Amino acid sequence: MSASYEGLRVNEVEKMKFAFQIYETSPDKMDSLMLGDLLRAVNINPSLERMKAFGIGKKAGEKTFNTDECLKIYSELKKEVKDMGCYEDFIECLKLYDKAENGKMLLGELQHSLLSLGEKLSDDQVEKLFDDCMGEENDEGEIDYVLSFSAQIT
Repeated sequence: MSASYEGLRVNEVEKMKFAFQIYETSPDKMDSLMLGDLLRAVNINPSLERMKAFGIGKKAGEKTFNTDECLKIYSELKKEVKDMGCYEDFIECLKLYDKAENGKMLLGELQHSLLSLGEKLSDDQVEKLFDDCMGEENDEGEIDYVLSFSAQIT
């Protein structure tokens, strides 16, 4: 194994190489705009600022990465994972909007938060998240956020 991605286990290198093959646009080349998707496929969720630091292009075809470059990035980000939030941290943040402290919050408040705070999501991304993760709203317009998100990780 190359020293440039030292610290990765053999199965992590294999997982990354497999994921890279899914996103490559030509032999051993992947458009830099796909880097975020590739990293999320291997359970790494860097911020947009962190992605920019790796030199992703601004438009399709502007820049590419090869397998080795992606492994180096993965190796570097893997070291930072311990500082990233986890499911429990996410639920704790949602509790800030749980006025009745009953595990429910207004769906509109969640949507507003995702669209306007921190690393903002697009309308399409929020819609997909809601389609994939959210249960039905109750009569008061609330969702059971603990149940909705816990069902997605089990």
